[in-house]
Amino acid sequence: MRTITVSLPERRSYTVLVGKSLWGEGGWFERVSFPSRNGVLVTNTTIETLHAERVRSFFTRAGFTLGKVVVPDGEEHKNLATVEKIYHELLKLRLDRKSFLLALGGGVITDITGFVASTFLRGIGYYQIPTSLLAQVDSSIGGKTGVNLEEGKNLVGTFYQPWGVFVDLSFLETLPEREYREGLGEVLKAAFLSGGEFLHFVEEHKEAIRRRDPKILEEVVALAVDFKRKIVEEDERESGIRSILNYGHTIGHALERALGYGRIRHGEAVALGMVGESLLAWKLGIGKKETFEKQKMLLEDFGLPVCLNCSLDQRVCLSALHLDKKREGGKVRLVFLEDFGRPRWGVEVDEEEITQILCFLEKGVYP
Repeated sequence: MRTITVSLPERRSYTVLVGKSLWGEGGWFERVSFPSRNGVLVTNTTIETLHAERVRSFFTRAGFTLGKVVVPDGEEHKNLATVEKIYHELLKLRLDRKSFLLALGGGVITDITGFVASTFLRGIGYYQIPTSLLAQVDSSIGGKTGVNLEEGKNLVGTFYQPWGVFVDLSFLETLPEREYREGLGEVLKAAFLSGGEFLHFVEEHKEAIRRRDPKILEEVVALAVDFKRKIVEEDERESGIRSILNYGHTIGHALERALGYGRIRHGEAVALGMVGESLLAWKLGIGKKETFEKQKMLLEDFGLPVCLNCSLDQRVCLSALHLDKKREGGKVRLVFLEDFGRPRWGVEVDEEEITQILCFLEKGVYP
């Protein structure tokens, strides 16, 4: 088992535990502090069937009273209507300010449960139990919470750190192939930003990662978590270097909005966003052609999309970009790689430049 501590001055630090079959062994549990013995598990309809009873039984045997709230599965349900439903369920369960939430699920559940915890009774504790690769390496760590509006993704949210993160790699055994591959989009994002040993490890173990080798996966997840840990510790509220974690996300979120939530998965959109942003970096003279080509090759090697293969309403896409949280002074700001391990953030780009990149992504014909 790996133990990674996220240390945050002036705020609660917390531990990320990475291991296999955490819910079959209890030795680690004694190291975790809970505010009370009263909590609620928040999950979705799919994960409830697969994993909820195992987790609930573990807590029940440890002397906890654990309620359960189940919401529909899918990005299209990551909205304020679902948040309100959860609030009402928590009130029925008579939670108080010492109660806590357990977020059992993928990126949608980790984001929405964190948002509920940060706002219910003006803030209660919560713990992340991510079940998807994407959530294990990214959304469960760092305290970004949020929900979507019709106009765009994660436009309503808070910074609110979890009190602990429990990464059980055995959950990945039941993950559908497409959902597993989308998580690799976030793994590759972290490896591209980090460069060095992390990127080399991913390249060297491509086949083992694709077949979900347990030992290699534990190392990959730990590398990704530790990379994000360093960035979050340096810049918790994204006023500087944490912006690099948005690599591929600005264009990716716009593609999700334009295509319709649920039609394309988040990790797939991030992969497309990285292709577009690395191509634009090369065309603007910020990045290198070799860096663009290597990213595109690795994304393809891991089964991620590098073009849309469908028509795109560019007006909707551009509209979403102009509502992006990271814009300033009406300008879209992107993260570029000068090279692997050398990100540059806050680069202003014009609409015309974005439009050209969208055309490349739509047609799948690259220079």
